[in-house]
Amino acid sequence: MRKRQIDFSKFSSIKIGPTVDVAVLEKGDNPPEDHTLVGHANNLLVGPTPPPLMMLGKDFDYLRIEGERLIIGAATPTGKILSFCKKHDIGGFEYVAKLPGTLGGMLAMNAGVKSHETFDTLVEISTNEGTFPKTAIAHGYRFAKLPGVAYEASFLFKKGFDTALAEELLRLRNNQPKEPSAGSAFKNPPGDYAGRLIEAAGLKGYRIGNMAWSGMHANFLVNLGGGTFDEAMELITLAQSRVASIFGITLELELKIINNSH
Repeated sequence: MRKRQIDFSKFSSIKIGPTVDVAVLEKGDNPPEDHTLVGHANNLLVGPTPPPLMMLGKDFDYLRIEGERLIIGAATPTGKILSFCKKHDIGGFEYVAKLPGTLGGMLAMNAGVKSHETFDTLVEISTNEGTFPKTAIAHGYRFAKLPGVAYEASFLFKKGFDTALAEELLRLRNNQPKEPSAGSAFKNPPGDYAGRLIEAAGLKGYRIGNMAWSGMHANFLVNLGGGTFDEAMELITLAQSRVASIFGITLELELKIINNSH
């Protein structure tokens, strides 16, 4: 199993993290049990002392059509999925236009946009532990408990790529900050929005050092340039405590924190 040196202050979408060696899994490799999977680090906040890390290699970056199913490798970037579906006139994946990263990350958190979720058309997932139908995998809003490291997944699809829907979802990105972030920091609580609660708690645009709650969308933790893990954690803790004290609501993280002390 080869190693790849990754500087997470450049590689991760929020531009925070140390430079560490990451194990790269290809077909035939067994995932080390003590390693944490990082994917493309789009919804991750990596701390200064992370556990051993691993990622999937190019062997798991592919798409193919088998009958009425679309088979996708877990290392396949969302942009590649969108292009493939557009080219082959496949519907049901237009929502990935708004989601950065790879299929593996989408599966791990049942990623979605508005009423669209990754598990909607999922049939089964193949992992290092075997192949599991969707019904055997606990999942819900921005949550999935995958049995092992996901290698590939199969989906039912319909003919007919909806260009208008893909463009509409892409336009939603215009309402998101342009600064580096890890996407939505918190899950929306039932019947409410995390961004609304953070803003109502007076934290929209609030800054600590070089990290801030975005002035464009309060649920985005943005790096203004040279932001640190500690600054990010301070803002996360502040938002959770202030929203809890004012509204009695516990904000649950959507971004994943990877650090040995957390």
